[in-house]
Amino acid sequence: MIRPILTLLLTVLAALPAAAQEPLTLQKCLEQGLERNYDIRIVRNEERITDNDATAANAGMLPTVELSTGYTGALDNYRRTQPDTGDATTDRGIYDGTFDAGIALNMTLFEGFRIRTDYKRLKEMRTMGALRTRITIEDFIANLTAEYYNFVQQTLRLQNFRYAVSLSRERLRITEARYRIGDFSRLDLLQARVDFNADSSKYMSQHELVTASRIRINELLANEDLNEPLLIHDSVIRVNASLTWNALLERTLRTNASLLLAEHDRTLSELDLKSIRSRNYPYLNLSLGYGYTHNLYGLGSTSRRATLGPTAGLRMGFTLFDGNRRREQRNARIEVENSELTRQQLEQSLQADLSNFWQAYRNNLEVIQLEEENLIAAKENYEIAMERYLLGDLPGIDMREAQKSLLDAEERILTAQYNTKLCEISLQQISGNILVYMQ
Repeated sequence: MIRPILTLLLTVLAALPAAAQEPLTLQKCLEQGLERNYDIRIVRNEERITDNDATAANAGMLPTVELSTGYTGALDNYRRTQPDTGDATTDRGIYDGTFDAGIALNMTLFEGFRIRTDYKRLKEMRTMGALRTRITIEDFIANLTAEYYNFVQQTLRLQNFRYAVSLSRERLRITEARYRIGDFSRLDLLQARVDFNADSSKYMSQHELVTASRIRINELLANEDLNEPLLIHDSVIRVNASLTWNALLERTLRTNASLLLAEHDRTLSELDLKSIRSRNYPYLNLSLGYGYTHNLYGLGSTSRRATLGPTAGLRMGFTLFDGNRRREQRNARIEVENSELTRQQLEQSLQADLSNFWQAYRNNLEVIQLEEENLIAAKENYEIAMERYLLGDLPGIDMREAQKSLLDAEERILTAQYNTKLCEISLQQISGNILVYMQ
């Protein structure tokens, strides 16, 4: 008796839904994505490379120290001729050997400020690496935030289509009942069935859009299972209507990452020009060493010789002509000018984008207010139409029109809310305030 009961209990438990998944808020999604997204992990590794490169040694400010040892040998035949008699003497198999070991230090003391300029250039590249990481992170936050609310939009649209199916099903039920008693014609019944099937088809097609958005979010979050179910915390699209033009413009000119990157790019061009100009100055190199040398001689009065001690030297030089210096300097000055023009062009482009998104943002806010009023009227119109339809005073086609007006009003307000949210996200990103969605 116990075994069948246990089997039945296990069957019932297996049929129960799994433990409720914790709803994902936008902040939680962003936190997971910033930790796991592949693009962000790659750009952070690239930033680490620029950090590693920004050293004094890489710029050439530190000396090089080399420890070396070696041995060379030579086996020769010597032929000597006496100048007074012309007699020749040949010595064969004479072996000479040299063994040396030492430590040497070489350092460039001065090279026309090139080393110092290179060090500044490396630090600029490190800063630019951090800015590129910031741009990638801001792009990711904007993309994920937009997709998050797209998922909310598609889910709400799916609910609207489900509601449309329920309305059409109820209308079909009423029409079938009235058809049986002779109040409605077969034409009314067929039209109600066609409308029900059309709404059901839209509902089924909407599932594809919800699935596509869910897969996109899983891809941005770098989830292994792209089909992993998502339970989103937000059920409505909340729009921030408190943005102001002056604050957005001020933040854009002050903190936009792309604009800051363009300014550092101009600084980099100026440093490249200084590096080329450094070739107009002399260079001074220092060399220090300490070593031991042991020579073996196979011929002569001295059979071996050993030395031990320090060495030091300075070498100064100046490149009088290399054929390219003036041309490279002219081109470098042009690059400086171009980098400034590029920055100005970018600033103008950002202001244009900001103006366009601002206008769309304000217009969509007004559209939302208008559509909210339309939705109230559409709901009331549908309720009145349903009452008349139940009484038989309203044709099916007019009832369908009232239903369609209600669904269209819900669709328009949902689209306006999502479009406003996209404009809001773009304005926050351009003004360098996209991290507000992490709060």
